[in-house]
Amino acid sequence: MSSDPPHGRDLSAVADRLARLKQFTPARIGLGRAGPGQPTAANLKFLLDHARARDAVHAALDFEAIAGALSARGWTPIHVQSAAGDRTEYLRRPDLGRRLSPAGRLILERQERGSDVSVVAADGLSSSAIATNLLPTLISLRPLLQRRRLTIGPLVLVEQGRVAIGDEIGELMDAKLALVLIGERPGLSAADSLGAYITWRPRVGSMDSRRNCISNIRAAGLPPEGAARQIDELVGRAFMHSTTGVGLNELCFTEPAFPVIESR
Repeated sequence: MSSDPPHGRDLSAVADRLARLKQFTPARIGLGRAGPGQPTAANLKFLLDHARARDAVHAALDFEAIAGALSARGWTPIHVQSAAGDRTEYLRRPDLGRRLSPAGRLILERQERGSDVSVVAADGLSSSAIATNLLPTLISLRPLLQRRRLTIGPLVLVEQGRVAIGDEIGELMDAKLALVLIGERPGLSAADSLGAYITWRPRVGSMDSRRNCISNIRAAGLPPEGAARQIDELVGRAFMHSTTGVGLNELCFTEPAFPVIESR
């Protein structure tokens, strides 16, 4: 007969289940405690992740290095700025991050128009997401789009940009579809997450319900290669049905999740 008290065996079983669960999630579960507080290691990890999230939001993206890497891969990058003058204004005025600066608009008005896909990359709320995940995503995505015989316009790099700035860029470029790759708002378990937003016939003022989104693009989430395949599939469906967002979802996912049993 075991001499362990019943509650001791119960706590051990709970600890084992938590240990197995922690293998599948970066969420803060089963941290333990030290008296009334957290263990030192858990507290230090929290402070480190918080610092990484803040850095991702405030750190400036090296657009020159990004443009150079893209040029070496055959892209034609164009660097423009949003109407937000600096990072502080960008964080305080989301509306300014959705529109181009007058100089940026003038640059794009001089570009060739009428491509099938306009690709936009914006720093958004995580410069580290663009620095880490943009190039591998585009390397995987470009041949997939070319296989569909889609024309791709110049790649527009936007400093201090929000998702909706792709609407103005796509409209100026007269593109059928806008693909915005942007740094997502960092969390305490992911500071380098890239998001992809796809909008058919982008126009200034487009509602978010007209977009499709693929998020958490990063090595520890949805790897760039897998994200490229999902983006390509969504782009293919958009061109097939001439729509995105809620309209595309209704067209492509109308089959019931479970068999319908008719009453007799």
